[in-house]
Amino acid sequence: MGTLIVFAFLAAGTLGLLVWSGIELFRQKEDPLADRLEELQAYAMAGTTRTTTRRRGGGGFLNNVLYAISLFPGGEGWLRDTERELAQAGRRQKTSLATFALFQYGFLGTLLAFALWAEWNAELVQKMIGFVAAIMLGWLLPQQVLHAMVRRYRRKLQEALPDTVDLLGIVLGTGLALDQAMFRVTEEMQFIYPELSSEFATVVMQVRAGQERAKSFQQLVRRTGIEDIKSLSAMIVQSERFGTSLSQALKVYADSLRTRRRLRAEAAVARAGIKMLFPIILFILPALFVITLVPGLLSVLQQLREGLGPR
Repeated sequence: MGTLIVFAFLAAGTLGLLVWSGIELFRQKEDPLADRLEELQAYAMAGTTRTTTRRRGGGGFLNNVLYAISLFPGGEGWLRDTERELAQAGRRQKTSLATFALFQYGFLGTLLAFALWAEWNAELVQKMIGFVAAIMLGWLLPQQVLHAMVRRYRRKLQEALPDTVDLLGIVLGTGLALDQAMFRVTEEMQFIYPELSSEFATVVMQVRAGQERAKSFQQLVRRTGIEDIKSLSAMIVQSERFGTSLSQALKVYADSLRTRRRLRAEAAVARAGIKMLFPIILFILPALFVITLVPGLLSVLQQLREGLGPR
């Protein structure tokens, strides 16, 4: 009885930690630039210091959690990779890495506790199989969720890029400087495309804080990992370096981006037919066969029964 009570308390605590970390991880950000501007000096070092320094304890519960994870073999590398993927998913608060780590380990602990409860009276081999399955599922599923978040964020940036670049070229044509034009575009697009607006506003704030524009655009490319943004950044940097007209080049580039977006949409429509083939075969066609054939078969069986009956 005492063991069951302890197990219930542990399961309830793990489940509560999992729910809290999930809420903290997926809730909307109120200020997408505050944490990025606080870490501007660190990012100005091209990211070399972040990969060579060791984490230290202290500084709150979440920082102690990261420090404890970094003490395990391979923990520091996993934290760096996860932090980079969270940044590519648009989650750049200071607490994002710790909340995701708590979410992953809480989910893993929940599955292990469930496997322990489900296989309590099972044989040793069955227990080992259950524990291995729980470990694999508890570790891989949060990683797949993170990968999906990265793909979703990149897709939003990709879809917002043509209209934003077109608007940037129009604003530059009015005579504004590049920083002023980008800031004006972020104000206009913050409710329509908040993700790309936040990225552009971060670049503007970094340049205003004294960082080189080329370095700011390099960090933009590294944060997003999108080839079209890399081409846009190279175009802006080269135009500033050689003094060429940027507004006309942006208009042409916006047309090419819009063409690519249309081609991606057409490709998605072409793939939709193939994707719908399996649900049609598995779910729609059997129901259609039952609706169309069963009444006829019942009618035939009834006629046969009446014909073979006593006269």
